[in-house]
Amino acid sequence: LGTGSSAPDPPPGTGSSAPGDADGDMKKKIDVLLKAVGDTPIMKQKKWTVERSRTIQALSLFIKKFLKAEPAEQLFIYVNQSFAPSPEQDVGTLYQCFGSDGKLVLHYCKSQAWG
Repeated sequence: LGTGSSAPDPPPGTGSSAPGDADGDMKKKIDVLLKAVGDTPIMKQKKWTVERSRTIQALSLFIKKFLKAEPAEQLFIYVNQSFAPSPEQDVGTLYQCFGSDGKLVLHYCKSQAWG
C-alpha cells in the first residue's frame, strides 16, 4: 500500500499541485485528506490532490481499488464525520462548503458510522 508498483494508479486528476497554482477556490485541483474509520484499513498516503470536478463515486472506486477491496464490498464516505454526500456530488462543491485549512477532510469506512 505504498508508492510502490503494487499500488493502483491514482485517480485521474491526482498528484501534487503545480507550484504556480492560484490560491483559494479558483484552483483546478484541491487537497483531499482521507481518514479511515473503525476497522477499515488505513491508507499510507492520506493526502491526495484531486480535480474539483471529480465525483464522490469516482473517489470511492479509487479508495476501494487502493485498499484491494472486493467489488461487492460497500464503502461509505463522510464529510465532517456527520453526513454521507451523494455519489454524484463533485469534490469541488464539498470543498467550497466544508473545506478548511486549504483541504477537504473525508472519512471512509466499510460500515455505516454516522448519519
